[in-house]
Amino acid sequence: MIFRKIVGLVASVAAIAAAAVVCVVALAFSLYAAVRDVVGPAWGAAAVALVVALMAVILALVITRKARPPKPVKGDGDNLTAKLIDLARERPLVALAAVGAAATVIVRNPRILTAVLAGLFAGRPAPPKPKG
Repeated sequence: MIFRKIVGLVASVAAIAAAAVVCVVALAFSLYAAVRDVVGPAWGAAAVALVVALMAVILALVITRKARPPKPVKGDGDNLTAKLIDLARERPLVALAAVGAAATVIVRNPRILTAVLAGLFAGRPAPPKPKG
């Protein structure tokens, strides 16, 4: 059941990405056709490249503007996540080897893979209601 939902989610994201790619390619062709006769083929290709680069910069700015680091939990400076991040900063090769080993174990064992994917896509539990 969970696997079917994950596959459906991945398929829908892939379909949206494919539609976006088709739109960008069509926009590039139409821009090139419109500019080619005015400035020539080389400058037309440069104009298309400039517009696509500008779109990439705008998209990157929009995405990074919304990405904010999570607020630290009070009194929780020595949690496991903080220790793992510190380890990755101090010894990146050890962290890379650990991630590779974990990925190998996860991919080779379907139960672990299902549990990891279910944990990634599961919603957060509702906060407990105050007593009173």
